[in-house]
Amino acid sequence: MTNALAAAQDEAVPDFPMPRAAGCPFAPPPEMMKLHAEKPVSKVRLWDGSVHWLVTRYDDQRALYGDQRLSVDTGQPGFPFSNEAFRNSVTQAPPSFLNMDDPDHARIRRMVTGAFTIKRIEALRPAIQKMTDDLIDAMLAGPKPVDLVEAFSLALPSLVICALLGVPYEDHDFFQENSSVGLRRDAKREDVRAATISQLTYLQDQLDAKVTNPGEDLLSDIAARMDAGDLTRQEASMLGVLLLGAGHETSANMIALGVLALLEHPDQLAIVRDTDDQKVLADAADELLRYLTIVHMGQRRLALEDIEVGGQAIRAGEGIIIPGATGNWEADHFPEPERLDVTRNARRHMAFGFGIHQCLGQPLARLELQIAYQTLFRRIPTLRLATDIEKLPFKDDGLVYGVYEMPVTW
Repeated sequence: MTNALAAAQDEAVPDFPMPRAAGCPFAPPPEMMKLHAEKPVSKVRLWDGSVHWLVTRYDDQRALYGDQRLSVDTGQPGFPFSNEAFRNSVTQAPPSFLNMDDPDHARIRRMVTGAFTIKRIEALRPAIQKMTDDLIDAMLAGPKPVDLVEAFSLALPSLVICALLGVPYEDHDFFQENSSVGLRRDAKREDVRAATISQLTYLQDQLDAKVTNPGEDLLSDIAARMDAGDLTRQEASMLGVLLLGAGHETSANMIALGVLALLEHPDQLAIVRDTDDQKVLADAADELLRYLTIVHMGQRRLALEDIEVGGQAIRAGEGIIIPGATGNWEADHFPEPERLDVTRNARRHMAFGFGIHQCLGQPLARLELQIAYQTLFRRIPTLRLATDIEKLPFKDDGLVYGVYEMPVTW
């Protein structure tokens, strides 16, 4: 830790993350928004007592995302880990391209970029629509109330990513359980290690099978790269783990939380339900991504060189936290940001990050959200919560915000 930040140990430095206000599950924490208004580059203290920089303004955040003087390498001394479980998960596993800087990051990322082009993803629309309808059919045929998370919001992206990668959906309980371990703040070191080993072993077995018997799927493409020597066995396995986990966890939380936000804003729900315009649905998905910003612990970086952000000097070796929620709720870029407006053009939100490390799967996530929201409310127009919103168990303790369960009826 540098002298400048070490000195902050004796100052009144707020803890991060900060609590949301009671009764305001969609809004960013008020203390964080206060810092955004008064001191947009400020010091915060993390779970382990370390002090890092919190950068809250949209323009500063966007500039940092594109700054090659910052590193995402979690092996760098002083990296600002979100919690102990995440530190354990990345230090006990082989590196993934998610935590690599260029040129290694670019080398691995471009091997799978083609699978996530808008044209390739759009071709999946009929299949995703059928998966969505099948899940809703099962909900309608079953008992009420039903947990929307288990029956729909987690099941849909799990089905989609299994089909895209070419892994058996019958194994979804296994990879959902293991991939969620490192996202929980209270995960024990031994649990993280066991889950990591289990996932790597599973993906290595899947890759070996694809080398012998390839199919028309992304994991077969990765296996071919591994067999040709373009990827090491370790790199290929970690890439599979990353795609399998990221492919369902964030979308699942976004579907459930987006449904909840629409239920709480019936005028906006009606627009999504009744439109026949794909552009309106696309705008609605982006507005919900902006409004909710479920990666609520912020993106993390480490300065490799001295830089200046918002007039504040940040020294080499100091950590930086970029909370997308503050930028996405900035009135200069999104007027009346506290208002959910599905007709807003929110395409420049930063829920997926920005720059070379922005989310690879964002075209797929957008398509899943567009189909899920409209189909659910069209097929079940009387859908409603089966409990009070105040009683829902929100994921304040996870790296990704959402609800653990969400009982609904109709």
